[in-house]
Amino acid sequence: MSEITGQTGLRAGASAVVHESYSFACMRCGYGWEQSYEIEHHTDAAGHEFVLYVADGEVVPSPLSKPTCQNCDGHVVRIMRPGRVESARNAAHSEAEGTGEQEQREDHHWHLSDLLHPFQRKAS
Repeated sequence: MSEITGQTGLRAGASAVVHESYSFACMRCGYGWEQSYEIEHHTDAAGHEFVLYVADGEVVPSPLSKPTCQNCDGHVVRIMRPGRVESARNAAHSEAEGTGEQEQREDHHWHLSDLLHPFQRKAS
């Protein structure tokens, strides 16, 4: 989930960069998405350490402090390891192909049940 890199390509003053990716699922509307971040480690003039989260080249708030749903602006968001949303989409797509429903659109709105279905255990 994390990878620390050297000083190549850092914003001015950064001592290191950690690359992290997360999957998110909104518990309000069920929307799922993934995002990668560059977490830049800095030290201010007083010697205090701080970090900047950078996503798609822009400094953004930490996704861990108050994540916001990109679909409904809700703040009840589950944070998961990277790849969870993509694997749920792939599983849902495979199920749809298996049942003959091959019209899966790229802009499909993913519901929470779509995201969690492949990870639920079946009762034995």
